[in-house]
Amino acid sequence: MGSLVSSPWIYAAVALSVLLDVFLPMLPSGVLVITAATAAAAGSGAATGQVPDGVPDLLVLMLCATTASVLGDLVAYRLAWRGGARLDRAISRSRRLTTAQARLGAALARGGGALVVLARFAPAGRSVVSFVAGAAHRRVREFLPWSALAGLSWAGYSVALGYFGGQWLGATWLATGVSLVALFGAGAGAAFLVRRGQPPAAEAS
Repeated sequence: MGSLVSSPWIYAAVALSVLLDVFLPMLPSGVLVITAATAAAAGSGAATGQVPDGVPDLLVLMLCATTASVLGDLVAYRLAWRGGARLDRAISRSRRLTTAQARLGAALARGGGALVVLARFAPAGRSVVSFVAGAAHRRVREFLPWSALAGLSWAGYSVALGYFGGQWLGATWLATGVSLVALFGAGAGAAFLVRRGQPPAAEAS
């Protein structure tokens, strides 16, 4: 992991992991992003804005993670869109997916895409949202802006956790571990709110 983080290949690894974890949620995309951001916190260029050789650039890291997140969402969305009756039958057999489809459809129709952003932090929530939005044939202009905001929010949160964890605790495995606990904690909270079907924006309204 150390040799990967200190090479330019870290960006490709992050992009590939984030792109594919919509299909394979067990991929360690969050671990990669946080580990790379923690390593960036060790760079002496943090104060000057100049990133030394071998230290990941935070903006590039965030751009890679965000772009890959949106592309992965769109691939899943399009596959579900074309899935037709077979996918509709598969969803109808699952009460959880049927409920998620109804909630997501209603949320997107009224512009309440906060559910899409919230689900990005929940375990496998991104997968459910992308597939359900496609299967329900929601218009791409309803889904894409929220997918982009969700990807940017998740990437920014993950990078910030790794970077500030490294700043406060040093570029150590302890800093990475504490940052991961915070990421998983946010995921657990998001999963709870998604199950309730009441994201913060909906409660406020």
